[in-house]
Amino acid sequence: MELTILMPCLNEAASVAVCVGEAAAYLQSRKIQGEVLVADNGSTDGSPELAAAAGARVITVAEKGYGNAIRGGIAAAEGRYVILGDCDGSYDFSALDPMLEKLHQGWHLVVGNRFAGHIAPGAMPFSHRYLGVPLLSWLGRCRFRVTISDFHCGLRGLSRTAALEAGLRCGGMEFATEMIGRFTDAGFSMTQLPVSLRKDLRQHPGHLRTIPDGMRHLLLILFWKKW
Repeated sequence: MELTILMPCLNEAASVAVCVGEAAAYLQSRKIQGEVLVADNGSTDGSPELAAAAGARVITVAEKGYGNAIRGGIAAAEGRYVILGDCDGSYDFSALDPMLEKLHQGWHLVVGNRFAGHIAPGAMPFSHRYLGVPLLSWLGRCRFRVTISDFHCGLRGLSRTAALEAGLRCGGMEFATEMIGRFTDAGFSMTQLPVSLRKDLRQHPGHLRTIPDGMRHLLLILFWKKW
């Protein structure tokens, strides 16, 4: 199989069917042999059933955490390439051609850059857009000597084989930073491209805890060799 479109999920009943439908339509329109895979992390609002009804293959990842859900999804994926993105409606799964093209060119990791693309009004909190993400991304670039401008973008593509070889192990939100660090240490190639961020469809505040999760990103960068 060529491509797995992977979505970690935790109580996203308001948006998961929309995202799965968008991704499935993309695969069909491009005649790509692929799958939409939802890695459910313990939803209690019917999200798994809605995802399956919309056309996704659904797996359950019992160990809580954003990183755990994605690692479980990568392990279960059947595609040679994996494009992962949040299933809250913030990313456009019908516009994956540029990312898939980069993967076909041989890049092991392709990271979305929301700042070089378009951020819709209300899509990103002021403190994240102008302070947290730029600062932590700058520290990450200094630490890992890479040019990635948006360390926290949730839309990214990767070679499944490279991801399995990279030794990913973080379970929480800091996984987004760890992925860049592990791929760098393993000598895998990476690039970035502009992506758009839409205002999400959630009917709850979301799962990101700004201060605790930001601190975990910071500690991972500062104490990388001990992490």
